[in-house]
Amino acid sequence: MTLTHKPAVLLISAIALVACQHHQDHQAEHYKRPVVGEVRTTEVIQTEADDQSASGSGKRLTGELRPEAIAVAPKASSPAQLRAMSYARPSVMPGSVGAVSPSGDQYETLYEGGYRDPLLSPLSTFGLDVDTASYSNMRRHIQSGQLPPADALRLEELLNYFDYPLPTVSGEHPVALHTSLGAAPWDSTKKLAMVQVKARDLDDRQARPNRFVFLVDTSGSMRGEDRLPLLKKAFLALTERLDADDRVAIVTYAGSAGVALPAVSGKDKTAIYRALQSLESGGSTAGAQGILTAYQLARAQFDPNANNRVILATDGDFNVGPRRTGDLVELIEQHRDQGIYLTVLGFGHGNLGDGRMNRIAGHGDGNYYYIDSELEARRVLVDKLQRSLTTVAKDVKIQVEFNPRQVAAYRLLGYQTRRLAAEDFKDDRKDAGDLGAGQVVTALYEIQPGQAGEVATALRYQQGRRANTGRSDELMWVKLRYRSPAGGTSREISSVLKEGDSQESDNLRWAATVAELGLLLKDSEFRGQASYSGVIRRAEALLENSRGGAEDDLRREFVGLARQADLLWQRRADSALSVRR
Repeated sequence: MTLTHKPAVLLISAIALVACQHHQDHQAEHYKRPVVGEVRTTEVIQTEADDQSASGSGKRLTGELRPEAIAVAPKASSPAQLRAMSYARPSVMPGSVGAVSPSGDQYETLYEGGYRDPLLSPLSTFGLDVDTASYSNMRRHIQSGQLPPADALRLEELLNYFDYPLPTVSGEHPVALHTSLGAAPWDSTKKLAMVQVKARDLDDRQARPNRFVFLVDTSGSMRGEDRLPLLKKAFLALTERLDADDRVAIVTYAGSAGVALPAVSGKDKTAIYRALQSLESGGSTAGAQGILTAYQLARAQFDPNANNRVILATDGDFNVGPRRTGDLVELIEQHRDQGIYLTVLGFGHGNLGDGRMNRIAGHGDGNYYYIDSELEARRVLVDKLQRSLTTVAKDVKIQVEFNPRQVAAYRLLGYQTRRLAAEDFKDDRKDAGDLGAGQVVTALYEIQPGQAGEVATALRYQQGRRANTGRSDELMWVKLRYRSPAGGTSREISSVLKEGDSQESDNLRWAATVAELGLLLKDSEFRGQASYSGVIRRAEALLENSRGGAEDDLRREFVGLARQADLLWQRRADSALSVRR
């Protein structure tokens, strides 16, 4: 497809980056599109409660169970009781705007949504997400002595930060489904169903050459050791992994865009080093012009047999021009459809445009990472990036059908920005996440066991709606659709999770422990009896049987973060109680 060039003024005006939302599951969460206009410090995805009623009953028809079905925590009367309840701030309710981060960082407000009735909402559909920015951003907050804002935490990114050992993928499909069932550690009446997708591993002989354009934000907001200096170290680490088959160009933007390095071979490391080390910060952020220039260079060096990618490194503080969205999103999606993808690296704090960067990476079929240290830079750009660049499955979607004879209610943890309408599952025109070689994606469903009741509302056109009496031992049917990297019609695989499949795996135990910490940090209304002591105890028990290595180091770091978070919660609880007195 020939790219249509728009006037530069439209591209510069496009830099709002409050990216268009994915279509949401009309049988699950219903989201309201944020008003596009001025850039707000908090962007909102609002759950709409459908209060339509039938025959004057006043019952909702959305399938989301009423809030009164969820226990409300009592008020605390002592510091110990306050800490035990992890009570420090009220949950954000639908219809309100989440608290603005005191630091000035910008996050989307993503409402969790409630449990779904499988008779009214039998299908849950979402696109895969392998971003991990929320975890490293959470770590940065805690290690600096602060609890992260609730809106900074996307549960799926906490889960997917860790590697999970799974069998090697074999057979005709490049991906495999794995399911597991176990107890929810924060609520003894609930179960957790885990869905994992594993992509086929590729050896070094199958790796494709790279065609990179480093798009570097050198504006004044990038001053500080955790921004441009750290960014340089990150790209220098990546440079050492390049070889003669790779090509790299560097574009900078600050007030205006410029080419710091025309495309050179990956073996010309001296030229790449010289260009990176010469970068200095200063000026305002002409992000749209920079992206335009980067894509021009990416087109010039395009190779259909290579990994063609723009890697944007920024704090997300775009501050030039009128704020519009459509033109920039169109530009990114046009190039995505031509095989030039976009990966986003976030740096810094105080004006971090987290929500914007997360959205724009999604439109570019790339990943969003937050770099908080040199170790994370090496993990992302040296250990992880090459694997994610070699796509083995495109537009990967999951659809789960729940059996109302076994499941009274369910809810998906996280993935708010990735949810799809049920009909999108088989629609190959609907974009979804891609899977790179060897990648694993994890999702958790919280399930209320039991049989779903009859539809409480008297329906005019669906009378006597009941569950099929067959397959009574099945909890849910998991389907996955994917497309080949070369395109074509999507293919489908599926797996059934039965009640008898109740042997917990270590993968599920670890994912549940990570999710529990996320619920505590978000002060989720669904946290039940979650506790930091429980998180620490379960994580340490899992580490006792570990095999060592870099992954264990990350998991031990997780235990330390949970301890620090516990102390920070206690401090906040004591402070809140003293204010009350």
